[in-house]
Amino acid sequence: MKIINIVTLTLLVVGGVNWGLVGLFGFDLVAAIFGAGSALARIVYILVGLSAAWQVIPLSSAMGSGEFAARQNR
Repeated sequence: MKIINIVTLTLLVVGGVNWGLVGLFGFDLVAAIFGAGSALARIVYILVGLSAAWQVIPLSSAMGSGEFAARQNR
């Protein structure tokens, strides 16, 4: 399960950088690399979205275990 978390977090970083570039400069890096509207670009977007959905699991378990509250008290 660790490898899927690393892969999904990496994809989320890629997605975050891409959205930052879109917001700041109107530049879509994924579209520039794979072609706007191409099948590969769509696959990257889908994988980033699935990665975000997957990362809800560790987020909700961390919230349920009180991990966030423990870290805020430090």
